Amino acid sequence: MKFPCQSLMLTLLIVFATAAQAEMSHMGMRMGEWGMVMNENYDQLPQGCDAIAGEVNVTIKAGREYAKEFPGTIFGYSQHEFDFPKCTRVNVTFINEDNIRHQFMIHGLPTYLHPQGMFHLELYSKGEITGTFITPKTEQTYLAHCDVAQHMEKGMKAQIKVGGGNGNLPSIPGISGQLNKDVYELDLSIENILLIFALFILGLSSCLFFFVWYKA
Repeated sequence: MKFPCQSLMLTLLIVFATAAQAEMSHMGMRMGEWGMVMNENYDQLPQGCDAIAGEVNVTIKAGREYAKEFPGTIFGYSQHEFDFPKCTRVNVTFINEDNIRHQFMIHGLPTYLHPQGMFHLELYSKGEITGTFITPKTEQTYLAHCDVAQHMEKGMKAQIKVGGGNGNLPSIPGISGQLNKDVYELDLSIENILLIFALFILGLSSCLFFFVWYKA
């Protein structure tokens, strides 16, 4: 009776695994050794959309190569701004050109379609995946970025304009400036002027001393 029990257990495991996979697919999630696609939406219409107005295919590449154009950055996307019409199905092909983990995450989407308002593509290394979402019936600018530590801060972010958007987000490479710019003003207080003068005299005296000592 040992083998029939093992067969039954194996069958139950397969059934549960299949059910779990079906549940993940139902929730708009796909996972594997390559990475993941989360909160995908292929056919559920956002509120206010009577039908899919159109379909757009876009390719987004991620890697160090795309940071070279922007001083002070380390990582980047091949494109930092996207304009999509309302109620449009967007098929995103995400390509990771580095041997490290990169993401393309859009925030602020309707939570009744995307848990936490997020559409998420992720690759653990070099590779390519495709995911789909439908733009809301809004005129808004959404943030897209890589949530791996320091990747966004080092340049891996973009903006998604739907219906023309509602302006530019801050600190988007090639699009907008920093939200809080670093300003270094020259301090010309009396104390600093006297300090600079004293250092100048000290340096000049040292040069003269070594010059005379060398000649002697």
